[in-house]
Order: sequence, then structure tokens, then C-alpha cells
Amino acid sequence: MTRVAELPDDPALLKRLLVERQAEHDALVGRIRQEAADQLDALRLRMEAEKKAEIDAILRRFYGPKSERFDPRQLLLFGLRVDSMPLDGPSIEEESGEPLVTRRVRNRHKHGRQQLPDHLPRIDIEHDLADADKPCPCCGEMRHRIGQEVSEQLEYLPASFKVLRHVRHTYACRRCETTAIDPRITTAARPPQPIDKGLAGPGLLAYVITSKLGDHLPLYRLEHIFERQDVSIARSTMCAWLRAAGELVQPLVSLMGDRVKRSRVIHTDETVVPVQAPGEGRCRKGRIWAYIGDHRNPYVVYDYTPDRTRAGPSTWLAGYKGFLQADAYAGYDGIYHEDDVTEVACWAHARRKFFDARSTDGRRSAQMLALVGELYDVERRAKDLDESARLELRRRQSVPVLARIKAWLDDESRVVLPRSPMAGAIGYALNQWDALSVYATHGVLAIDNNAAERALKRVAIGRKNWLFAGNDRAGGTAATLYTLIASAERHGVDPQRYLASVLAKIPITPAGELEPFLPDIWKVDSTRETASP
Repeated sequence: MTRVAELPDDPALLKRLLVERQAEHDALVGRIRQEAADQLDALRLRMEAEKKAEIDAILRRFYGPKSERFDPRQLLLFGLRVDSMPLDGPSIEEESGEPLVTRRVRNRHKHGRQQLPDHLPRIDIEHDLADADKPCPCCGEMRHRIGQEVSEQLEYLPASFKVLRHVRHTYACRRCETTAIDPRITTAARPPQPIDKGLAGPGLLAYVITSKLGDHLPLYRLEHIFERQDVSIARSTMCAWLRAAGELVQPLVSLMGDRVKRSRVIHTDETVVPVQAPGEGRCRKGRIWAYIGDHRNPYVVYDYTPDRTRAGPSTWLAGYKGFLQADAYAGYDGIYHEDDVTEVACWAHARRKFFDARSTDGRRSAQMLALVGELYDVERRAKDLDESARLELRRRQSVPVLARIKAWLDDESRVVLPRSPMAGAIGYALNQWDALSVYATHGVLAIDNNAAERALKRVAIGRKNWLFAGNDRAGGTAATLYTLIASAERHGVDPQRYLASVLAKIPITPAGELEPFLPDIWKVDSTRETASP
């Protein structure tokens, strides 16, 4: 600041000095205002981008395609040429659980009429000439049969109800009937049934369970289906059947759970199940958790909890030692802190965040999707290898790609726009980096947790049909019966046939002798019985 003694005495000079100082002040104020306006514009643009990303994510969740397919056939993406970038097919196939094909590619083997399966029973329907057509039109001689032409037609005979009459014969002694006070009358015992004194047989129970939880038919639809055959079964009755069946097979499900806990690797995930809350006027959120064992313990076990607290997985996994592959849910942290449980993260989750950020940062999104695609290329080649060969391939090819990804994340984290979707994706990957990299150090581990996500798809499809569970007990019953259906399907076993066999035999089987009902063992025994004359 200029002191008064330093001001000139000449009025003209003093006036010019004041004008110059005022101009400097106006310029400074203008520059400050411009900088503030620029910062406000940048903040507004960032907020608009964040809102747009959130809206796009919500719209895609409810209305958009579920496949996270990345199309590289864009000539320019924010100045980056990506038309030569390969399609990340392996990651898409891993998540969907089926081969990736375009709509234009048709399987030529599916054209025309297909050969009907040999295992279907054949019913011969003979068509003969009328007696008036058998004489020869030339000479009148009676023609004889010289051959036949056979054509097959596929027919459907609707399922039908049958009534099983359990006739229990009663015996008495002729001599004691007339001479003894107690004639010693004895009636043959009825074998234990799935539901004591219940109306439903094992086959009907298996059909209701498979229809509700395997084919996702609500009980009120089954009620209408049965009414078409003049059989009236209330949905409340079928609901009670499900609960009774769940209680009956609970020891078998517990045995499957014990086997899964012996696995070196367990995949786990959870999803929401709406549960009626009559006093609240709306449904509250229960949870169904899936726990998938390794190839030595090939079972899929579901567990229900009324909330999403960490007590659910902590209780179920108590005493487990090995690798636990899951998402970044904080409820697993207490389990990972145990010395004998190793965290394994999911590359599909990490990739999804970069895929969701493509609308706000296409260049970085394309770069990361291409790098992750290289990891999945390695996994495609390692899929059919044994554990040691898979580990060696990952060390040679996956580890260098992981190093490039880590360097890319470190560099971009310094320049990316804070609080943007891309910053969130990079932050997620960096926070999970150790758990994302551990799969490359063991041949038994998978690159992602898609197996658990696929296991929960049946629950997601089901709740779109039956909408909600009546109470927590019903949620637990669904988890129990889901376990038998999913474990049977994992071994290529018809769940309805498997359930009918289990429900028929388990009432007379001691609790310590349930191993023959494990689906892999049951399949072998069933195949052997079918092959035996």
C-alpha cells in the first residue's frame, strides 16, 4: 500500500495514479469473478455428469440390456481409435454361463426336423388298407403285405393325478376270536410318509416344489392348473406342504453345508428377498445367500437371513478355512481378518464399474475393458488345464497384464476427475487390488465370482413371479429347497425326479445315513439301478 508521504503533490499526477489503481482493482475483481464463474461452471458440469451417470445406471438396471457387452466397432471414441480392439467375449461368456453368439449367426444343425430322442416310449398306431382296397385293380387278386412306412409324431399326454389307496390288511386268530378275551388283532403298518397323515405323496410334493422354486410358478397358478383337472388344492395347503418338506430335508441340507465348508474355495453372494411385514404396510428386505463348494464338494447351499448384517455369513462360515471369493461387501471383513480365510475379489465386479463409466469417460473405459479382456483371454486358454498348468500359465501371461493394469490405475488416479464414475471405478480397483490379484497365485481360484451370481439368478427370476415371501420361516424354507434343486441341476439331474426319490426314502432313513441322498452319489446309484436288469 502506498503511504501518504509518497503521493505526488501535482494534482494531475495524483489523478492519473488514482485512475491506474482503479483500473488495476477493476481488472483484479474481473479476474476473480471469471475464475469463480469458471469454477462454478466446472462444478455444474461435474454434477450434471454425475447425475447423468447415476440416471443412466438406474435406467440400465431396470430397462437396459443385462449383458455388459462392449462393442469395439466404433471408429472413434473421444479421439481413441478402437475399431481393432477385440470383443471381450470370454468375460461375457463367463458371466452369462453360455456361449456368445450374434443374432445373425444360426446353428445350421438346428434346421429342419430333428430326430426324436430314443429314450421316449413309442406307441405304434397301425394304418391298414380297407378290405375294399386290398384286391388288385388289374386282376382282382388279393394283394399281400410286402412292407411298411414308419413316420414319427411327437405327442404330449398331460400329467394326471392318481389316487394311491393304502390297503392295510388286518389279521386275527380264529381260535382266540371265540375263546380268548384279547383276540390279538394286528393291522399291517403303513410305511412312514413325507407328511404324516398328509394328502400329498412324494411325487406330488416334488412337482409342487419344482414348479414353485424351479419353474417359478406361484402357488395360485398351480391352484388354477390343478382345477383344470377337477382337483381342488388350496394354495395355503401347498404352502404347508412346502414347509413340511423343508423341515424333512433339513438334515440333508445341513450335510451339504458341512461338505461345502470342506472346500478349498467357496464362492458366495447374496440377493434381496421381499418379506411381508403386515404391521408396516410394505415388504421388508430379507436376504438369501448362496455358498458354492469346489469340485471336490460340488453342492450349492442357500441360507436365509432376515437382514444383511455380517452375522449371516459369519455364522454360516464359522470355522471355515480356505479361500472365500465374494464382492466387496464390508460384512465379509470380519471373516477375512481370520488368519485361515483368504479374500479373493471378483474381476467381473471391477470390470462392471469401468463399463458403467463408459458414457462419461469413454477413452479410459475402453482402455481398461481391453486390459481386462486380456486377462479373460488367458482364462479361456486355462479353462481345461489342470491346477498346476493353469497356475503356470497365469504366472507367465496374467501377471504381466496385472502389472500393466496396476500402473495404469496409479497413473490415471492422479489425473481423473474426482467423484466421477471413472474415479469411483479406479478407486474400487485400487482398494481391492490385493484381493483382485490373488487369483493369479493359485491355480484352484477363479478370476471372478460369476458362479455365485448365476446361482442367485433363480432367486431373482422367482421373485418377479411370486413377488415376496410370507414370513421369515417361508424364506428359510425357500432357501432349503433351493439347495436341493440347484445341487441336483449342478450334476445334470432332473430335480423333480431327485426330489421324489428323496422325499419317498428319507422318512425311513436314519439321520446318520443320508450320504446316498447327496445328488452326485444319488446320480451314480440311480444310473447303476437303471442299467441293471
